Amino acid sequence: MTKWLYDEAMYRFDSPEPSYWEATQGDRTLSSVPLSTEESCDVAIIGGGYTGLSAAYHLCKDHQLDVRVLEAGHIGWGASGRNGGFCSVGGDAIGGEKMIRKFGLENTRDYYRAQVAAIELVRDIIVAEDIDAQRQGNSEVAIACSARGFQHLKAHAEFQFRVLGLDTAVVTPDEFRERFFDSPIQHGAVTLRPTFGLHPLRYVRGLAAAAEKRGATVHCRSEVIEWKSEGGTHFLRTRDGLVRARNVVLATNGFAPEHLNRQIAAKTMPMISSIVVTRPLAADELAEQCWQTESPSITALNLLNYFRILPDQRLMFGGRGSANGSAQSAAKNYAKLIARMHELFPAWRDVDIDYRWHGLVCMTRRLTPAIGRLEDDPSVFFAFGYHGNGVNTATWAGKQIADWLGTAANGLNTAPEWLPSVVHGMPRDFPFARFRLQYIQGVINMLRLIDRLS
Repeated sequence: MTKWLYDEAMYRFDSPEPSYWEATQGDRTLSSVPLSTEESCDVAIIGGGYTGLSAAYHLCKDHQLDVRVLEAGHIGWGASGRNGGFCSVGGDAIGGEKMIRKFGLENTRDYYRAQVAAIELVRDIIVAEDIDAQRQGNSEVAIACSARGFQHLKAHAEFQFRVLGLDTAVVTPDEFRERFFDSPIQHGAVTLRPTFGLHPLRYVRGLAAAAEKRGATVHCRSEVIEWKSEGGTHFLRTRDGLVRARNVVLATNGFAPEHLNRQIAAKTMPMISSIVVTRPLAADELAEQCWQTESPSITALNLLNYFRILPDQRLMFGGRGSANGSAQSAAKNYAKLIARMHELFPAWRDVDIDYRWHGLVCMTRRLTPAIGRLEDDPSVFFAFGYHGNGVNTATWAGKQIADWLGTAANGLNTAPEWLPSVVHGMPRDFPFARFRLQYIQGVINMLRLIDRLS
């Protein structure tokens, strides 16, 4: 079995991505050190991102369990420290209309109510644990890129408001120019609340500190290289240590170590997303695009771009990543991403790019998150598949796992009643899994054509 899907450059756990977030992460002190001894605990968590750290935080705070977190890189090495910092409603790639057809109206409403609750969960943790996450904005702004697109966007916003109970509002092109910014591609927009932007690495490091304060032991630079189970005990071996645990939580999302456990092989579709960040923009430069919002924004397309102005007045701009993650492929992709940024914001065509980096988002075959336990070993829990919306969804998923594992439901193989059925259980395998990269490119080409025709 192939160890990793993409070029090995995507999996260098000892090398931080050269991101804006890494350069501005602040000085939150962590006690995290690599595992170098043999330890025993109630729960071992593989993955020290939002999912794993939220699970650890809530397992310790709410259920007083002994927890060890094993992270392959430094805290925030993966998607939790690289993403665009959108804390927003989403987490799926199926959409509300199709979700209703597949799961039913009430199950779909449950899911979106959980999404709103997940945003508030992140806000509550930031406040309660005094995390300097640099929150910005109060809504997500979805921008129509054509007159036809605006009509579709308005209809979808009405559906979200009327059927799903979400807080949406339509903004005409003129109103958008006055309240948000201007761009050659904008044809009006829709806002969705609640949403805010944050510094993702500061948040994940703050979450790690909060978990440690509540009693969790967090080990950085401790990649699990062997996983065996015997007599109701799991043995997780790293390069320099070993953890014995009664329960395991798999919290690796797009970096799932499929070679460690065949039951998770072919369950994920990791996709690369890339981000660039400009130098700080002067007030007169911002005025050239009529910029006057801190709210996170996206283009309302299948292959969307996501962007926002950061606290020091830089533009962060993200979108689809490279084909295989190699340095050469990434360089070509950054050039395309910057060219797209110039299409949206021509006044900033000559503005220098100070940072560029990429990482993995994770999709599932059913296009919804997956939360559950392994069928043949209910002592192993998992949560993954946030479809590029992990800040709130992963934090919430970690809490669901903690509450499931830490309550009387621990003795049941079925999911607890409070968990929306949309996310229940392990998704089906991707067929012909070794050809997933080719499949991704085929889907991207199809979506690109649809966007051009819309």
